Amino acid sequence: MTTTIESPAPARPPRQSVPRRILAIARNTWRGLTSMRTALMLLFLLALAAIPGALLPQRSLNQQKTEQYIADRPTLGPWMDRFQLFDVFSSFWFTAVYVLLFVSLVGCILPRVFDHYRALRTPPVKAPRNLSRLPHHYAGEADSDADAVIAQARKQLRGWRTVVTPGSREGEITLSAEKGYTREAGNLVFHLALVGLLASIALGKLLGYEGNVVVIANDGPGFCTTSPAVFDSFRAGNVVDGTGLTPLCVRVKNFKADYLPNGQAEMFTSEISYQSGGDLDSNTWRDTTIQVNHPLRVGGDRIYLQGHGFAPTFTVTFPNGQTRTETIQWRPDDATTFLSSGVLRIDPPGGMYPNETERRKHQIAIQGLFAPTAMLHGSLLTSAFPSMQDPAVAVDIYVGDTGLDTGRAQSLFALDPEMIKQGRLTKEQRANLFAGESVTLADGTKVSFDGAQEFVNLQVSHDPAQQWVLISALTMMAGLLVSLLVKRRRIWLRVYPASDPEAKRRTVVEMGGLARTDQAGWGGEFDRLRERLLTESTGDK
Repeated sequence: MTTTIESPAPARPPRQSVPRRILAIARNTWRGLTSMRTALMLLFLLALAAIPGALLPQRSLNQQKTEQYIADRPTLGPWMDRFQLFDVFSSFWFTAVYVLLFVSLVGCILPRVFDHYRALRTPPVKAPRNLSRLPHHYAGEADSDADAVIAQARKQLRGWRTVVTPGSREGEITLSAEKGYTREAGNLVFHLALVGLLASIALGKLLGYEGNVVVIANDGPGFCTTSPAVFDSFRAGNVVDGTGLTPLCVRVKNFKADYLPNGQAEMFTSEISYQSGGDLDSNTWRDTTIQVNHPLRVGGDRIYLQGHGFAPTFTVTFPNGQTRTETIQWRPDDATTFLSSGVLRIDPPGGMYPNETERRKHQIAIQGLFAPTAMLHGSLLTSAFPSMQDPAVAVDIYVGDTGLDTGRAQSLFALDPEMIKQGRLTKEQRANLFAGESVTLADGTKVSFDGAQEFVNLQVSHDPAQQWVLISALTMMAGLLVSLLVKRRRIWLRVYPASDPEAKRRTVVEMGGLARTDQAGWGGEFDRLRERLLTESTGDK
């Protein structure tokens, strides 16, 4: 009879409790997030995520161009907008990558800082048992005793961290020396400065603001930064409500554009007057000159000269002899010739018509093109040069309800086509006018073109963290240079009496060297170190 003995089933490992499993998952996730590999991947991903912001129009920079881009792509455009491709740098996915990169850098740098601190307090590594196995090795004999050889070597190793220890054999002394700790310090400074750069940029986005405003040159009315309403466009940081803007007033005295013979812009220069701080109380105006990339810096604000254009001036003389003169900027459509388009809406003076309805039927709208240096192809107007040498306009003059009193938003540079389609605006005249010329409508209203003024586009930028961005960038460069130029290397000396009984006062000297990282030229440096440390003791060249 055969008896079968069954082996016991292997015991299952005890299952971890739910809190322990959650803790383990969190710990592994944190370790993965704070690894240098993850930080490099997130840095690459951040650069990749910024590409749409450079290729696509951004709403914060040019809302009109962004809306036109979407309108030209009725199917794809709205989907791109849903994914915030026109607000890249404020999108949820760009912010998520930015925050993860920040956390990853902090998490992987801080442990390295503590490790480097411990390394600075740790003495150099003791000499290996067999120095001949090192990449660089030397063996020789010296007439001096072991203490004298070690003393001479330590004297020559100033700037190195050294430690002298007794060896395993009788009379043996070893010296360990290490240099290049600043390499890791430079690496850490680079990464810490990178964190500071990211934090400074984020702080600037939270606390900063940018406002763009068009100002007519030649001592126009100017503007004061009393509220966001004075700007044509205003972008505020997430914690800026517009009530704490830096008090500042600006007037543009003149504007000058320098062009090459082919019409290419060479430099824009504007002379301005400004008030800030105590100047506002004493009503003191200060004069200065700004150019492209040479802003006015007042406290924490900067005033940039971003662009320019032309503002035609029209005078409308109504049948009763009353006049209205308006100057308004028109949009440059051609950056080479500055052929510009726009519209001017003029309301009749009060009391001309018996009631409001009748008055609104006689509003004037002037829409057309402006050429700073006019050139006519038959009746077609174009511009031959971007500077204002012979200004002219090609205009359509409408009479009717321009929508000024409706309270509905309208384009500054074009009439509402629905108004024309519904017959609320009727075209009365089409004419090409040079400066000083005029045209008369059927009811006796005369429209005169008086010339044009130049306008400038100014940007008021407030970024309280800008100086920290510069400091962080310079510190990054310094840390990177240190980490690239400094070499981490170690050398060891082993000195002991010769075993030959006939060799009186002869001492065996062994020297080994090792670079902590692959460095070209370390072999040559090792030979120079050997000559400097041991030539006097051994007599070798």
